[in-house]
Amino acid sequence: MSTEGTYDLAVVGAGIVGLAVARELLTRRPGLRLAVIDKEPAVGAHQTGHNSGVIHAGIYYQPGSLKARLCVEGAAALFDYCEQREIALDRCGKVIVALHERELGRLEELERRGRANGVPGLRRVDAAGLRELEPHAAGVAALHSPNTAIVDFPAVARALADDVRAAGGELLLGTEIVSAERRAGGAGLLLRGADGRETVARRAVFCAGLWADRVARAAGADADPRIVPFRGQYLTLAPAARSLVRGLIYPVPDPALPFLGVHLTKHVSGEVWAGPSALLVGARDAYAIGRVRPDDLRETLAWPGTWKVMARYWRSGLDELRLAASRRAFAAACAEYVPALQASDLLPGQAGVRAQAVSRDGRLVDDFVFSQSPDALHVRNAPSPAATSALAIAGLVADRAQEALGLDR
Repeated sequence: MSTEGTYDLAVVGAGIVGLAVARELLTRRPGLRLAVIDKEPAVGAHQTGHNSGVIHAGIYYQPGSLKARLCVEGAAALFDYCEQREIALDRCGKVIVALHERELGRLEELERRGRANGVPGLRRVDAAGLRELEPHAAGVAALHSPNTAIVDFPAVARALADDVRAAGGELLLGTEIVSAERRAGGAGLLLRGADGRETVARRAVFCAGLWADRVARAAGADADPRIVPFRGQYLTLAPAARSLVRGLIYPVPDPALPFLGVHLTKHVSGEVWAGPSALLVGARDAYAIGRVRPDDLRETLAWPGTWKVMARYWRSGLDELRLAASRRAFAAACAEYVPALQASDLLPGQAGVRAQAVSRDGRLVDDFVFSQSPDALHVRNAPSPAATSALAIAGLVADRAQEALGLDR
């Protein structure tokens, strides 16, 4: 076995949240001996690198909630950061479209929330106003959020990694942490990698995303909640059909579900994405639909909450299976909002996997969850829009880490 080194703090997880936390703590504590450790050879390899790239404005969340505050503050901080680091973004705007009169009540509630949360420029438009914004869209009314934007989140993650290095932090990539043991006499933690490498740190903050529950349990934290992976498949519009969508076209979401539904999203690459679906899968990195990892599947099926979720949402699950199995059904869902779209306009696209935290009693956890083990703080759930909110989340996690781990001592 080889030892990487001894650090004041290890941050496990080099996604956008882990990197932002490391950057924030180095800003607060110059000279802190800090290492960011990740199982992949590059930063932002999972949820950070497999999402739609939307900087959300903060419309959906209950006014006064932590998610609402972090989203609005995080988006503003991210705009400033991208400007400073010359990372391209596009404030292309977003419309949330009501297809039917029966959805107007929910649209009004979203408008109320957005205004209470301080979302800039939010306005209600009728069918004619919608067509001015999105000439090919259909609906009876919409909310327009001109401040909603798109960005390359992997580029943001790489910039944050550069900031960490510039502040004296180290990135230890390609090491999967499989255990975290307290050293004799309470002299910090011994972090063991699957490759045999060991890292010693006085304290640790775990921001492990899809593997957050696994590394938390390995460090002695509670098993609840468990990460249950949901695969989101995007399709992309053929180049000839991209002009049908100017910005972002979203449905009025179902308040009973944590997912926003199938939508159409302009991407910084110039592509337009359609999706995603939301399908329970057998691997935490199931970017290919057939990928199954026995340990991942076993943990998902052994968790009581998984079965309770399936019993509660089986109708929605059948709908998602239909979307995943049929491009024609996927196209029909998109064509409700852009009637000119046809199945032939949709091409294979990117897939991502969402780290959905599920409690033992079957709740889909939609709030931040932290837990502690000796000398360690665990970010067990950093729900969407975590990428948008990353810089604000970093402040929250750094506050908790300083309090819980005594980093000021």
